[in-house]
Amino acid sequence: MSFFKKLFGGGEAKPETESPAAGRSIEHKGFTIQATPFKEGGQFQTCGVISKEVNGAVKEHRFIRADRFASLDEASDIALAKGRQIVDEQGERIFG
Repeated sequence: MSFFKKLFGGGEAKPETESPAAGRSIEHKGFTIQATPFKEGGQFQTCGVISKEVNGAVKEHRFIRADRFASLDEASDIALAKGRQIVDEQGERIFG
């Protein structure tokens, strides 16, 4: 790539948002909670998936929160805590 393309922004643009990476997961009250934080604005945004087998089919509920953290580990910890909170408050109603 030439110097002028780099200087005037003609290079390839890197997307700001990266796809979520599969993170740690836990079992809680029969549900599986998986942390899937993603990078946004130089930080990691809280995101996760809650799943459970219901009548032979796996049901999923995805959640994203506005919370952002400097480290992937911290964002994963918060995602797992938020997932537990959702399960405790709503149970299987999250799939309805």
